[in-house]
Amino acid sequence: MTQYILSIDQGTTSSRAILFDTQGRQIGTAQQELKLYYPHNGWVEQNPEDIWKDTQFVCRGVLQQNNIHPSHIAAIGITNQRETTVVWDRVTGQPVYNAIVWQDRRTADFCQDLKDKWHEANVQKKTGLLLDPYFSATKIKWILDNVPGAREKAKQGALAFGTIDCFLLWRLTNGKVHATDATNASRTLIYNITEQQWDDELLDLFDIPRNMLPEVKDNSGLFGTTAKDFLGVEVPVTGMAGDQQAALFGQACFAPGIVKSTYGTGCFVLAHTGDKPVFSKNRMLATVAYRLNGKTSYAIEGSIFSAGSAIQWLRDGLGIIKSASETEALAQSLTNNDGVYMVPAFTGLGAPYWSPHARGALLGLTRSTTAAHIVRAGLEAQAYQTQDLLHAMAQDAGSPIAEIRVDGGMVKNNWVCQFLADITSRPILRPAITETTALGAAYLAGLHMKAFASLDDIQKTWQCERRFEMLMPEPVRQDLYTGWQHAVQQVLT
Repeated sequence: MTQYILSIDQGTTSSRAILFDTQGRQIGTAQQELKLYYPHNGWVEQNPEDIWKDTQFVCRGVLQQNNIHPSHIAAIGITNQRETTVVWDRVTGQPVYNAIVWQDRRTADFCQDLKDKWHEANVQKKTGLLLDPYFSATKIKWILDNVPGAREKAKQGALAFGTIDCFLLWRLTNGKVHATDATNASRTLIYNITEQQWDDELLDLFDIPRNMLPEVKDNSGLFGTTAKDFLGVEVPVTGMAGDQQAALFGQACFAPGIVKSTYGTGCFVLAHTGDKPVFSKNRMLATVAYRLNGKTSYAIEGSIFSAGSAIQWLRDGLGIIKSASETEALAQSLTNNDGVYMVPAFTGLGAPYWSPHARGALLGLTRSTTAAHIVRAGLEAQAYQTQDLLHAMAQDAGSPIAEIRVDGGMVKNNWVCQFLADITSRPILRPAITETTALGAAYLAGLHMKAFASLDDIQKTWQCERRFEMLMPEPVRQDLYTGWQHAVQQVLT
């Protein structure tokens, strides 16, 4: 009987189910767009019940579309938008508030207050992270402080916290399992990545009761078994990782120095750093890459908050494109950018600036500026932001980055990949399977089920579909990047 692995890829703007066979080949996909809510300036929320409903819909849908009986599913892997925070009632399973999304900026003032009190150095030493609203801890505190009765219920042990992976696992198992994995835990601001445990000092700092927290597991192993009413049969959940670490795994970045960059809602560059964390001196993040059989591998990460979301804004906010697929031809229609830059700081700027109050800007506009210029500026911004990260990461690593493995929806655009190669002056490798986030979750699930014998076994399945080399003259590259740096300064001042 042919066996398959079902990947649940719950992202910021959509929920997807992707089916893989046990050789890592993609069989089918089902997707449902997810609504975001913006109650106030800088606030970003989702309805957790919509996330759960959509997850059920796409998982059942991908099986029906491909005529696969649920009994043929050997295992489920879960990957998720990281840091997004849900707090729910342990008895009813109902969230006490909307999910607060990783992009949310409502706790910026609290983070600044902690910085002013000199807490950031200790936080970074323990977690590898910086004090920013991006991470989960200040979101948990906000819910406890602002939802009537929540803090008292939390003290009584009646509430559970989880990132989206954890919330889905709870629902999949009908509340029998409250667990997360080491990568998602490492993004909460309360998990000590060296000691691999929740940190009591940080829990005190953020005023979070320990009894809310899930068990932290390896990325590959038995997390739990789905209730029969989910698919009609019980299926083991055997892999779990935050989306960026899942993409690192799906790109087979298993050795120090290998870099992947994902272009989804945001852009995230991760470089494998081996079995010890590298604590950045350039405002990058140290994070767990994956933990297998109790052994932790680490990565250094640069996080950009707006990548694909900038293109989504061009479509939904401005209405100057009908679909992202139009952007390649529009960018190619111009010989240069005419000095037009977009700084997509819709929810602040991430690494290496970490400016939560920064807001987006279009600069260099003239009467000759067209929709094509604005679209091109949105695409160009991703390469400039990537170069910002690579420069800082190379300084931390002490050695240059040789090549970049890319994935995510934006890299289907050949113009984007070529511009990335030009601005970063590094080869850009696009894999045969660009759905590397879901693939990484499938690999992790398959490792436990022995569908893949080892990391070497997985490495052999990775294939490059196309390699992009730098073609742009160096003076042109320098001029473009200098223009970007000037544009960023305009939103930082």
